[in-house]
Amino acid sequence: MFEHEEAGAKSETRFWLFREGMRLTTTLYLGAREGMKLTTLYLGAREEVRLAILYLVAIAGAEVVTNFFSLVVGVICHTILLAVLIVHSSLVGESPSHKLLLALCLAPLTRIMSLSMPLAQFSPIYWYLIIYPALFLAAWVAMRRLNLTASEVGLTVRKLPLQLVVALTGFIFGVAEYLILRPEPLISELYWGAVLFPAFVLLAGSGFVEEFVFRGVLQRASMGALGRWGLPYVALVFAVLHLIHLSAIDIAFVFAIALFFGWVVYRTGSLLGVTLSHGITNILLYLIIPFLLPAVGWSWETVLEGMHPALIIVLSALATAFLLALGLALESWAWKRGW
Repeated sequence: MFEHEEAGAKSETRFWLFREGMRLTTTLYLGAREGMKLTTLYLGAREEVRLAILYLVAIAGAEVVTNFFSLVVGVICHTILLAVLIVHSSLVGESPSHKLLLALCLAPLTRIMSLSMPLAQFSPIYWYLIIYPALFLAAWVAMRRLNLTASEVGLTVRKLPLQLVVALTGFIFGVAEYLILRPEPLISELYWGAVLFPAFVLLAGSGFVEEFVFRGVLQRASMGALGRWGLPYVALVFAVLHLIHLSAIDIAFVFAIALFFGWVVYRTGSLLGVTLSHGITNILLYLIIPFLLPAVGWSWETVLEGMHPALIIVLSALATAFLLALGLALESWAWKRGW
């Protein structure tokens, strides 16, 4: 009898979580819709702008449900959002809105694939190996459906000196994000044999595939619909999907990095530099720094005592600006020499 009562209690709990999650998602959607009406009346916003803001709020709402209420209900919300985006994109016809909505499908799809696969029995590093090939395939299909060429989404090599300098920013970002998040390493020991394969997986997965999805396909479609505002829009979407770390300062930091990456791709037309930077960031964050900093005997707690996390972002921005200026100087020098 007690087993039946316990099962009934668990069922009621699941139903309550589902009901509250759907209620929150519905509230966010209705609030966003009313906000869009006011925006339309006051600013005369175009359809593309209204849809972009509406679905950004919906993605954020699904992330709130996922991280603060229930993972299962959050996945359901993302799945519903994905279905709505697919249907909506098919109803608007061939227009910038169609391309934006179709590309936005990749955002909830990224979260669904990362949360719904039964990967608990695998080492975390193999999660990337399983998830990211499927995500790359989905992004490639979206690219072809949007009639985008490989060069239009940054799958080319241009302005190599600047790309290499951009890659160096990964060392800055990796150290800065470690100081913000302090994550556990993905490997048990630090030696070449343990690092090489996970480093390749992080570079190809979180580095190349995520940049292809967000700075490649999604940014291209967003800028086609929103103009230059598509760049910060994609940065916002990318930052919202990092709510999983439950750190406001990390979301701000990721947004700043995403803006920088988006600008580099817009400026150079290539994903090379940001792919290397993103990959190096995660290699340092999850494989190297958790072992390296304690090993050298520095007391970072003492060094950083009293330092506000925002200062880390400011220092990272200054260092990045210096490297970017160096890269632009190298690019100008290479251009004058005819390289």
